[in-house]
Amino acid sequence: MDEKRQLLQHFLAALAYRTQKSLRDAPDSYAAFRVIPGVRTPHEILFHMTGVLGLARTFFTGESEYRPDRLPEFQQEIKRFHDILENLSSHLIIRTPLQGTTPEKLLQGPFADAMTHAGQLALLRRLHGNPIEPENFHEADIDPSNLGPDQPDPISPDEKCEEPED
Repeated sequence: MDEKRQLLQHFLAALAYRTQKSLRDAPDSYAAFRVIPGVRTPHEILFHMTGVLGLARTFFTGESEYRPDRLPEFQQEIKRFHDILENLSSHLIIRTPLQGTTPEKLLQGPFADAMTHAGQLALLRRLHGNPIEPENFHEADIDPSNLGPDQPDPISPDEKCEEPED
C-alpha cells in the first residue's frame, strides 16, 4: 500500500478511536441529548458521519450517491459507523482505484468532516454533564487494523481539565 493510503487508513483508525472515546460509557440519555433546537443530537451526528463516510466510499465503488436510512437504535448506528470505516479501509488495502477524487481531497473533505463531528460528540458529552477524560492523543494506541467499537483505553491520560472560571 502506498504512503498516502496508509495515512488515510491511519486517519480512519484515529477517527474510530476518537469517536468511540466520546461514546464509551455514555449514559443512555446522551444519544438523544439536544442542546437547543436546531442542533443535532449525538445520534443524528453519528448518522451524519456515516452518511459523509458513505459518500466517501462512492469514490471507490462508483455509486452515484449514498443515502442511508437513519437507524432507530443508537447502538445500531454505532455499529454501522464502524462497519463503514472498515469498508473504507478495505478499499484502501486492496488498492481500489479512486474515481473522481484524490487521496488529498478525501482527507480534506469527507474524512476531515467526520473528524470535526467526532469533536462535536466530545463537546456534547461535556454539555450533557458527562465529559470524557482528556488525554494525550499523540500517545494513543491507534491501530489501523482496529476500526471497530472496541477501542483501547487511553494509555496517556492527562490530568483532569480544570473548569474555566466564570
